[in-house]
Amino acid sequence: MENLNLFIRSIFVDNMIFAYFLGMCSFIAVSKNVKTAFGLGIAVTFMLTVTLPVNYLLNTYVLSPAALTWLSPDFADVDLSFLSLIVFIAVIASMTQLVEMVVEKYAPALYASLGIFLPLIAVNCAILGGSLFMQQRGFANTGTAVVAGLGWGIGWLLAITAVAAIRERIAQYSNIPAPLRGVGITFIITALMGVAFMSFLGIKI
Repeated sequence: MENLNLFIRSIFVDNMIFAYFLGMCSFIAVSKNVKTAFGLGIAVTFMLTVTLPVNYLLNTYVLSPAALTWLSPDFADVDLSFLSLIVFIAVIASMTQLVEMVVEKYAPALYASLGIFLPLIAVNCAILGGSLFMQQRGFANTGTAVVAGLGWGIGWLLAITAVAAIRERIAQYSNIPAPLRGVGITFIITALMGVAFMSFLGIKI
């Protein structure tokens, strides 16, 4: 039950885009087309779901203060927490390279449409933010990390796909003033949807 609550909360209440505005660079650039936005959303969801449990294990058994006591009691005073950021980024970069190779091989059209934004998942602050939230909130186990990562990923996927659909419709049927076209109207849509998602704060889960 707790994992279900965490999953729902990660999607709607703690949404990476609408609650924390993380991963905005690729979100703004790729949310012009629903198909491309959905593809990137799937890649981000996969990255969050995989990297969070890996980084949880590294944080629990290597990086936390006294984490190395499983090796020997002599390591009880060792604290490698200052390496957390570097290790988390290294894991994310490694997994991004794997995702890039898989997408290039099995979905070349998506790979071409995503362009530079696919390898930039390695520096997507939503991915790193998930690992830092995991560390800050002290998740109980790897299962919790997987659920949170999946929820945050689906939340990011939902956000970018919804905004892409709105942008496509607006481009077809609306006459947007020239100064607001592109990034301007996207910021306005994102802000309004962020306000709308704040209504989920009242849900008791």
